[in-house]
Amino acid sequence: MPAKIEAHAREEGTFVVLATFTDEDDAGVVCDTLTWTLSDLDGNVLNGRSAVAITPSATTESIVLQGTDLAMVVSQTRERMLTLQWTYSSTYGTNLPQNEQATFIIDDLKKVS
Repeated sequence: MPAKIEAHAREEGTFVVLATFTDEDDAGVVCDTLTWTLSDLDGNVLNGRSAVAITPSATTESIVLQGTDLAMVVSQTRERMLTLQWTYSSTYGTNLPQNEQATFIIDDLKKVS
């Protein structure tokens, strides 16, 4: 079950998601690799945002969604899903894979086009 981001995005605005990464012992880690994908709840990729690479440099990374990432389309619901995939290294090995999904809601503002 995906995590739920409580804050709402504003239609066609800017929405920053902070992702913090930890190992098996809950210690902060810098990812070896990190990608994210934006989709609807059916898994359909939105705005071409599939496997967007981030060069990790910290235990917390900012994912900035903006403009057309947060556009409302008649055939879509207001809920979106952000999928993160990363690898990390710890005392248990190198390039260990991990995944996470989180959902959030876009506030459909009147008169925004």
